[in-house]
Amino acid sequence: MPSLPVVSGAEAVRALERLSFVVARQRGSHIVLRRASQGCVVPNHRELKTGTLSGLLKQAGVSVDDFVNALKANNSFKPNSLRESA
Repeated sequence: MPSLPVVSGAEAVRALERLSFVVARQRGSHIVLRRASQGCVVPNHRELKTGTLSGLLKQAGVSVDDFVNALKANNSFKPNSLRESA
């Protein structure tokens, strides 16, 4: 099992959308996604802490492997730890 990458809320939403989740609604900085009877809430923050991301994936019923593969499906994905700081 790969370790969890450091991603933004927007990147997490894009990855979950690739896994058949649909944005149901948004209130403030919290985005609610649904897939059939499963759902999860993603905070739209610049950087998600690994504990938050882990809980989010557990809530969504998505494995870390599936999530990382969905992130890699985005050709422009670079983990925050590899990005150049401006």
